Amino acid sequence: MAVKITIRNVPQEVRDKLAVQAAENRQSMQEYLLSELERLATQPTTDAWLREARAFKNVQGVHIPRSAILEARDADRT
Repeated sequence: MAVKITIRNVPQEVRDKLAVQAAENRQSMQEYLLSELERLATQPTTDAWLREARAFKNVQGVHIPRSAILEARDADRT
């Protein structure tokens, strides 16, 4: 079942930028915001992504020391 969401106190400049983005996508403001909300809902939060990455790293059992990573990074810069 669909529900209604109201967002109060949106600054005019934010509303105007969203209206431009909606127009660029040939969508109404409602269509654009709904698609953006759907996209946001499917993306993991940063914390969830980090937990998943750490869990994967722990399962793999591979540990690369920070010094080795920094050394490889710096070697690439010369």
